Amino acid sequence: MSEIERLKTIVEKLRSEDGCPWDKAQTHESLKASCIEEASEVISGINILEKTGDADNLKEELGDLLLQIMFHAVMAEEEGFFTFEDVAKTISDKMVRRHPHVFGDMKFATEEELHAAWAEIKRKEKEGKEWQADYLPGALKEAEELIQKARERKGF
Repeated sequence: MSEIERLKTIVEKLRSEDGCPWDKAQTHESLKASCIEEASEVISGINILEKTGDADNLKEELGDLLLQIMFHAVMAEEEGFFTFEDVAKTISDKMVRRHPHVFGDMKFATEEELHAAWAEIKRKEKEGKEWQADYLPGALKEAEELIQKARERKGF
């Protein structure tokens, strides 16, 4: 069993009938604060690595962020929306699609051409979904509020 499979099994057990009451009660909404907090702690881990050369904290915090991703994927699977495998496939497909110069036979003469091609690929991906961008300003405001609450919880 891979470590990703092991993590998924652990999260599924935590959310099972005989699992942890707190973990079973979580929802996508209730985990928003944890997701923002863990992402902030990854930034701290990057800063620690840059200043000290010690990667242990970054490894730990990336694991905590991965746990958030796995929690959301397991809940989505419970709800019949998608699986963790779907999440991994979606990002893998996107990276291959957005890098035709690496995974295909496209060649670009300049970095500007490469960036223009990337922007065009992204534009095509978003066709018909432009409305989704309307949610970003509210999400950024909510993230700022969640970060402020995290500061208060941590005593900053």
